[in-house]
Parts: sequence; C-alpha cells; structure tokens
Amino acid sequence: MFGTLTDVLTRSAARHGDKTALVFGERRFSYRELDGMTSRVATALAARGIGAGDRVTLYSPNCWEWAVAFYAIGKLGAVANPINVMLTPEEVAFVVEDCGAKAVIASAEKGEVLLDIQRKTGLGEVILFGDRAPAGARAFADMLREGREAFTPARVADSDLALICYTSGTTGHPKGAMLSHRNYMGSMAMTALAHGRGAGDTCVTALPCAHVYGSVVMTASLRYGGTFVMIPRFTEPDVLQAIHTHRATIYDGVPTSFMMLLAHADVEKYDLSSLVRCSVGGQVMPVAKSQEWEARVGSPLLELWGMTELGGPGTCNVWYGDNRHGTVGMCLPYNECRIVDQGDAGRVLPGGEVGELMFRGAFVMRGYFGNESATRDTIEPDGWLHTGDLAKLDGEGYVTIVDRKKDLILTGGYNIYPAEIERVLSEHPAVAMSGVGAVPDELRGELARAYVVLKPGAAATEDEIVQFCRQKLAAYKVPRSVKFVADLPKTSTGKIMRRQLRGLDA
Repeated sequence: MFGTLTDVLTRSAARHGDKTALVFGERRFSYRELDGMTSRVATALAARGIGAGDRVTLYSPNCWEWAVAFYAIGKLGAVANPINVMLTPEEVAFVVEDCGAKAVIASAEKGEVLLDIQRKTGLGEVILFGDRAPAGARAFADMLREGREAFTPARVADSDLALICYTSGTTGHPKGAMLSHRNYMGSMAMTALAHGRGAGDTCVTALPCAHVYGSVVMTASLRYGGTFVMIPRFTEPDVLQAIHTHRATIYDGVPTSFMMLLAHADVEKYDLSSLVRCSVGGQVMPVAKSQEWEARVGSPLLELWGMTELGGPGTCNVWYGDNRHGTVGMCLPYNECRIVDQGDAGRVLPGGEVGELMFRGAFVMRGYFGNESATRDTIEPDGWLHTGDLAKLDGEGYVTIVDRKKDLILTGGYNIYPAEIERVLSEHPAVAMSGVGAVPDELRGELARAYVVLKPGAAATEDEIVQFCRQKLAAYKVPRSVKFVADLPKTSTGKIMRRQLRGLDA
C-alpha cells in the first residue's frame, strides 16, 4: 500500500538522479550517489551472511553514514534496530542480546563498548564508521570500498518486519516495538501528505535519526525527492545557520527546540523567510509559543502526535487545512482514534471528556519483540492500542493531548496535568522554557513545582510567576514553588524529562 524500505532510494535515484538528496556539514550527496553507496554497503553486509530478517543494530549520533547504513539494511530486507546514543553499555548489551542482533553498525567512539559486548554475547559483527577499526571490528569505509553497486533490493511483503525500536520504559528493561514496513512507511507517507512534503522542499532538522520522528521526516524527504539537511545535534546557531544557508522550506523539531530558537539572542540575524511550514511533536507545544513562532518567523507551525509503537506520527494538523493550536490535529488516514475511560477501556467517552487516547489502524506495531505479556497489556484483542496519553476529542475529530498518564500529579485528590501549567508559564513574557514536576508533601501527597528557564536578559521572581499562574489557573493547579534554572533535563530528542526535574533541587 505504502511501499517498503527496500527500494526508497532506488526509486528516488531513478527519478531524481543527480539532485542533492542529503546534506551533512560540508558534504553533499546526490540521489544517485546515495543509492550506489547503500547498495555497496548492502552487498558487503550480504557477503558477511546478513540477509532478510536478520537484525542489525545502529548505534550512532546523526551522521551521513547512519543514513547510508539504515537504507542499506532496508535494501537487504534485514531489520534495523536504531538505538539511542544516550544508552549505557549495560542497556546496549540488553538491547543487542534481546533482539538477537547479528551485527552492530556504530560510530567509532562506541568501538570499545561494543567489542566488550561482543565478547560477552553472541553478537557477530561490529562495524565502525570511519577508515580504521580496532582488532575485532570492521571499518565502514572498507565496506563502501568492497561492496558493489549492482544490487537488486530484496522482495518483502509490507507486513514483514522492518524495524525494532526500543522504548524507554519507566521501570524494568525497555521493550522492542516491532514495526512492519506498512507501519513505518504508512506513517511516513501520511505525514508527508499532511505537510505537503515534496521535491521542491529542503528540510532541516536536528532530530536524532535513531528516533522514529527523525527517521520518518528523513525518509519522507528522500522518498519524495526533497533535500534533507541533517544537523549532528541541536544547537541554536547550527539550526538557524542551516535554515538561512540552505533556504529551508521545512524545519522539524520538538517544542524545546522552537522555544530555544525563539529565545536565542541572535535569532534576528538569520533569514528564516524561506520557511513555508514547520512541524513540532514529541511533547505538547504551548499555544503561546506557537503563536510567537508564527508571528516572528511567518511560517505555520503544525503540531503532531505520535509514538514509537506507531512508527512515527499518528495525528497531524494539516498544512492545507485548519491548523488548530493547542491540538495535535486529526487522526491520519487508514487509522482511527477514540477516548476511553481510564479505568475501563471498553467505555468510550463523549466528545470533550478527558480519558486515555486509543489508536487503531495501519500504523499500529505488530507487538513487542519477544514480550507477549507486554503486547497483551498494550494492544487489545480488537486491535486498539493503549497510548498512555490523556486526551480529549472534539466534534470535528481534532485531538487535544492533556498529558501523559504517568506524569499526572495528585494533590489532595485533585488531578494536576503538568502540561497545563507549562502552557500557562509559556505565556509569561520572561519565560523561555519550563517543566513542571511533583514534589512530595505530607498533607496533600504531592505538590506541583515549576522549573523555569528565563529568556536572556529577562528577570522574574518566584512570587511573580506564582501570581501570574493564579490569574489563569484554578487554585489547586497553581505551582506551590518555582525554581529558576539554567536548563532542563532533556532526552536525545529534546523532550523534557519531567521525572528528572527533582534532580535540579540538589
């Protein structure tokens, strides 16, 4: 229905040839060149016994080699296992062993860790980016030299496994979400449709490719003939300069990236007028910040929502439709959403009521790898997926994410949603970013504390912030304390890690 990962670059190379497909730093790769490189790596992997269905772990920050390796794995019909570069050696060892990886392809600095894991597990190949590799590993550059460009992509069904992406669980070990070609390519294709992504676009992003959001926007660009500008890691000057230099038409990021760009002291020195639309996801985007972005930059900011278990975005505000700030748009085609009672998934709630968002359709994963119990807990027998997000649905199908169930703060029997407080804090003229977490209280169980990053040169007191919130929130929702901090703990994708906010109190 949506195609498979096996021939993304082969099809695009036939149509777009010498057009620039990928930009990384000073390097540019045409579609023809990128297709040839992925074929060389695919043939080199095949020569080492890696084929359809075999798992290959990708362990690296953003780089051009990551993209080549990812699509080479796809061409073989093998299963890519992209993992977060922030994982500890113990976590990496668990993932590699849990999914039964036959090889790991990684950045050079990961070599020592991976060779140690190789000695302790059944891991076959360790392949490291660069021209040289220590004893026991292979150099990626050698594979590019050894491989052949004459290669026919594997024939796979869209129901076949394409990716195993491990989620960062709150307790115990992470779980490997099994994504079929249909799951991943469906999310990619419908996201591209919603945003009107095509051959005329230049997309800039610093989203980690190892995360499905970053991977999907990369594939959407390469599948439909755009130019993809990959930033190694997010910094305000790097992103702003890339948009300015490459005349980007799309910027994709998480809420914190937009907030940091807006707060950057030199933002006005860069020409961002080429931006036609931007997308934001990963966490709730405060309406005030969306409005500020659009007012200052002039491009629509389209909020979306997705999950690893869906292979990427599941709902979007569409570029050519009604862009409703404060919502994550509508359910993408080939899928359906509903809101259910938190204690009874069989009871569907009427429009406007807050409950758990559930999702069913073409994007829903096959389950968790080797973990039938977790799969049963997450996917109902009739196919409905528990998202763990609290949301509400309006009469026209627009979804508003209220918060994560696990981030809920319980104060004297009242439910407090951190995202609601964060939305209000974002409206304060001195606030660049904020995170709200729970602190224990003997009388009420938990209280809300706000952790606030101020804009450069701005000033505010704790009392001013609290009083500002009192004007806009019910008394029980107002944070009982405010701590001003230089930065907030974030994941590799830039999401605020609310459960680590209390570490800032030390």
